[in-house]
Amino acid sequence: MAKVESGVFPCYENQFAVGKAGTESATTNIANCEEFSVAFDNGVEEWTAFENEGWKSRLMTAKSITISVKGKRTIGDAGNDQIAALAFENGRKTEVSFMWTFPNGATVLFKNAVVSVTSNGAGASTGVAPLEFEVMSNGKPVYTAAA
Repeated sequence: MAKVESGVFPCYENQFAVGKAGTESATTNIANCEEFSVAFDNGVEEWTAFENEGWKSRLMTAKSITISVKGKRTIGDAGNDQIAALAFENGRKTEVSFMWTFPNGATVLFKNAVVSVTSNGAGASTGVAPLEFEVMSNGKPVYTAAA
């Protein structure tokens, strides 16, 4: 994958990888991811002080990220198998290390991301089996800017 230095880019230039929970690395790519979306949930505290004459003051005090991924179930691919196996787990067993690499080379590492598998292998008889999941931040991720 070429590093994007400027301008627009295709979404496939983003890459995802998984690893073991709590580790500093996630190097196992996940085969056949087709589509993803990212939702940032920002907690903002508001107050209206007398001296602001009715105007609100605000301070962002919390953050979380959810990455929703749609792909195809690929038996035998290590990353795809690791995610699919989480469909039957609960609690801390659903935590993995998850790395998002941006097109410019920057990364964000979620050391204990919670993975919620939402679709695993079901569909029409003529369709290709899906693997769909959400990766939810669990504590502060580690962002590393592009070199």
